[in-house]
Amino acid sequence: MDNKIDQVASFKAAMGNYPTGVTVVTAFNSNGKPMGLTVNSFASVSLDPLLILWSIDKRVYSYEEFLKVDKFTVNILAADQGDICNLFASKVEDRFAECEWNKSELNLPVLSNSLATLECKVFNKVEAGDHTIMIGEVLHIQNAAKEPLLYHRRNIGAIPTEFYK
Repeated sequence: MDNKIDQVASFKAAMGNYPTGVTVVTAFNSNGKPMGLTVNSFASVSLDPLLILWSIDKRVYSYEEFLKVDKFTVNILAADQGDICNLFASKVEDRFAECEWNKSELNLPVLSNSLATLECKVFNKVEAGDHTIMIGEVLHIQNAAKEPLLYHRRNIGAIPTEFYK
């Protein structure tokens, strides 16, 4: 590959072919309003302490507000939450008016009916190119017996049930 454009296209093709889970990261902004965005750059980091990470694009509308938070929730989406994935990836201003959610005991916005929620306090932030990696220490975990929503080749969906048989 000789030029940057070819490298970027090849990188996007390779990463787009790597299936990932889908999350929506939520928090309250500095004005106390809930905010959130769809994220597939999510991973576990450590068991001691319990750490996870996700990354946020510096061009995202809520970038500056997310840098100010000291806590956030990672809502791991269930297979039937494709509409929530699309909602939080959209330009809809009041996304929380369009979905079910509640305020947790840790004073965090938590989406209803997710596969799992991880309520976290910010552990570290790392600048990485055009993104910032947010590392969170997990304070509270809630799990549900559901199947995950997946992202692959710019599509979202569930693993077919026959896969589990």
